[in-house]
This record gives sequence, structure tokens and C-alpha cells, in this order.
Amino acid sequence: MVDRLPPILEVGGVLISSDLLTEYFCCDYEKCRGACCIEGDAGAPVTLDEIGGIEEALDTVWPLLSASAQSVIDRQGVAYTDRDGDLVTSIVSGRDCVFTCYDGDSCLCALEKVYRAGKTRFCKPVSCALYPVREKQFGDGLTGLNYHRWKICADAVAKGQALGVRVYQFLKEPLTRRFGQEWYQELCNVADELLSPAGTPKE
Repeated sequence: MVDRLPPILEVGGVLISSDLLTEYFCCDYEKCRGACCIEGDAGAPVTLDEIGGIEEALDTVWPLLSASAQSVIDRQGVAYTDRDGDLVTSIVSGRDCVFTCYDGDSCLCALEKVYRAGKTRFCKPVSCALYPVREKQFGDGLTGLNYHRWKICADAVAKGQALGVRVYQFLKEPLTRRFGQEWYQELCNVADELLSPAGTPKE
């Protein structure tokens, strides 16, 4: 019997924290109201390709943005380089993503909203869709995935536990979008093997 999983696993050439398999998570939007769009001190990580997609969708999404967000974009563009040297989406007042829009007291992603309406081809940065997983690129070409714990997501953890939904299961769509169907199936196979009754880590 396996007492515990190793902290890092390799799945299809990607290094993953075993927390992705063992921890529970399922966004509880009715309680958090999209707080991850307006909390923090930096924007969402983006790639150069994603910046191109955002800029292509900008005219369509523009009317949904606040005047403050429009001003920031006019001044510095849709993204900037943060203090760690990473490209991230621009933010308003040191915290709100410029692509945040509001529906009553709830925060929505304006990019995703116009995409879901069939008006653009770009949805939102993969880093947003993958949360609470953070992706890291290593110098040797390896990709790593880590589970990021944030106190504002306590309700998501509770909901995941109540529903029995683990992190990797909650993120099926974005993980498949990022790494492909075959890779995600391999991840599921690894999870099934390691979390089977004979191999379930002890609490």
C-alpha cells in the first residue's frame, strides 16, 4: 500500500504537483463572485500569442470595460512585464484586471463574455482558465504545474470536497485545451492508478 504520493509526478513530459490529484476544488461563483479577477497585485500571466488574441478581440470587448481600464490600456497596452519579468495582463489601481466587467456585485471576464456570445475567437488567457493551477516553464524546456492555494478560494475547496471533485477533474477542459486530450487521459489514468483503494494516500 502506498502511504503517500511523491510530491512531484511526471505525466507525459509534464511535471505536476501531486496536489492536483489529491486536493479538492470546484469554483463556487455564487459565493466568491469572481474575486480572483480583482484580487492580487499583478495581472494574469499571458503569452505573446495570447496578447495577439486579446488585441484582436479588443474592439469587441472595449465597450464592456470601465473608463479606468480603457485609460490603462491606452497608456500601456493590454499587458506589461511585472517585477518578476513575466508578461501579465494590465491592471487597474494595482489590483483589478483591465478585462473585468461587472454584473451587479459579481465580476466577470469581459473577454470570456464576448467569446461565449460568439463574437470573438479568443476566450481568455490559459493561466486564468487553469486556476488554481499555475504553470511554470523551466530553463531545460520542462513545464511544471503547481496547485496554488489562495484564501479567497476557501469556498471552492469546500465545494470540491462536498462534490468529490479533485483539482485535475475540475480543470478537465482547460488542461485538455493546454496539453491535449491524450495527455489529459494519461493524467486520469495515473490518478486512477495512484488513488485506487489499494493506493489511496492516507489522510
